Formats: sequence, C-alpha cells, structure tokens
Amino acid sequence: MKRILVATCEEVPDLKADDRAILPLLKRHGIHAVPAVWSDASVDWASADAVLIRSCWDYHLRHAEFLSWIGRLERAQVRVWNSPRLLRWNSDKRYLRDLEARQVAIVRTLWGDTDPHASLKHSMTAAGWTKAVVKPCISASAHRTIVVWTHTADAAQCEYDELRNGPGVMVQEFMEQVATHGEWSLMFLNGQFSHAVLKLPKPGDFRVQSEYGGSIEAAVPPGFVLRDAEAVVSALEERPLYARVDGVESDGQFLLMELELIEPMLFLDEPTAAGERFAAAIAGAL
Repeated sequence: MKRILVATCEEVPDLKADDRAILPLLKRHGIHAVPAVWSDASVDWASADAVLIRSCWDYHLRHAEFLSWIGRLERAQVRVWNSPRLLRWNSDKRYLRDLEARQVAIVRTLWGDTDPHASLKHSMTAAGWTKAVVKPCISASAHRTIVVWTHTADAAQCEYDELRNGPGVMVQEFMEQVATHGEWSLMFLNGQFSHAVLKLPKPGDFRVQSEYGGSIEAAVPPGFVLRDAEAVVSALEERPLYARVDGVESDGQFLLMELELIEPMLFLDEPTAAGERFAAAIAGAL
C-alpha cells in the first residue's frame, strides 16, 4: 500500500473536514493517507511516497518558514503536490502580474511596489476608483484585507504603508458584482474542471468566506466563465494536481481575483463525486 502524508497546520492537526473526507476514499485506491503537521520537526517526510499540501492554513503567517520547509522537501527529493515551484510562485499574490502578462484577465489591480511614493488616495483617484480592496501580497482567508473608499483612504494610509514595507501590498478595484451576483470558485483536478461553487457575502459585508458569514452553494458556471477559468489553468507553466480559480463575472467576462494552488478549500462535499475524483487524481499521480 502506498503511503502519503497530508500536510496540515498546528491549529487543525487532524485536517479540516473537507480534507479529512478524502482519507477513506484514498484507501479504496490502495493509498494510506496520514495527516501530519508541516511545522512538526519530528515528522519523517522522506518516508512517504508523496506529500499532499492541504490544511496548511497558517503558511502566510509563517511564510519564510513554510518556504524553507518546502525547500527541504525538494532537496530531499520528496514528491510534493502541488510542486514546490508552483507553491513558491503562488504564495505571493504578485503571481497575478505574471498571469496578466500571459493574457489572463484579472480584476484591475494596483501594486504598491510600482510607485513606492504614491499615497493610497492618490493611486485610487488616478485609477478612477471610489472604492477598493487593500490586501497584503502574502495573505490567505482575507487576512488584513480591508475595504477603502477615497474619503477613508487617508485614514488607511498607515496600514497601507505597513503592508507596502512588509509583505507587499495590492489594491484591487471593488467589484460590486461579488455582493450582487457572487464570487465563483471553480475546482480543477489534474488540470481538468471538476465542479464549481458560487459564494456570496452576508449582507453588508464583502468577504465570502464562511467564517465571516458567507454562503456557499454548488452551481453550474456559465460557458464563458468555465472557458476563461480553463484559460487560467492553461496559462500555468505546469499542470497542477489541484487548483481553485476564484473570480467574478463582469460585462460577459470572467475576471480572475485569485488562483489558489496551496491550501484552498476544494468543496469536495458539494457534489458527491468530487472527492472520488480527487482521490483518483492522486492515485493516478502516484
């Protein structure tokens, strides 16, 4: 029987429920999957046939340490999913600039390192925005993510400067469509579309994550949304074992907000066969 270690974090040593559901499905494929905390120095990662990155939800808070661990796995020639190269690239949201250069349509974004002397208010005004979302370039689960209006930008300047001088900062145009029509998450397994969910924030909020009161429902994406999401995955330099493409509809086009290749929730319990498809993809990769 093959054995893989499913990497998680100290907060959820037994994995989140969405990831834990995959363990019995893998056993049907002759794969013994065991949760292991990525920061636990006692784990013998090289003893496994592969390491699957899943509930590592603290990687953005321990970014340098996380990348150092990935580097050790790579030097030890441990098979890792997704690959170390994809993990490093995807851990900093400036990957969006790379994708935009590859003709992927993204939500309009300003980067704090483009003009290190510009104020947040000036940047928003120059872009013609009255409302925007400020995010760290290294972040997950809406960590330190805030909504700013031009009339509140001066008050947010300190936070903006702190991010700009730290993990880096990005400012995205606020997309009202998230509140009115929802944010799409499309899951791809071994490069192929598997399933999708539509996420809506609670009234008065902009965050779609369930921990902030957002709602999630399985949904069938329109043809152009699926087409454009497939183009995002095709733009990658290598095929990921798993990927989540998050974005919003705007004027008949799908705009990428984030591409999740490290530890995204894959909503495997939304369609009943999704977990089995993921297990089959893992077995095929082994």
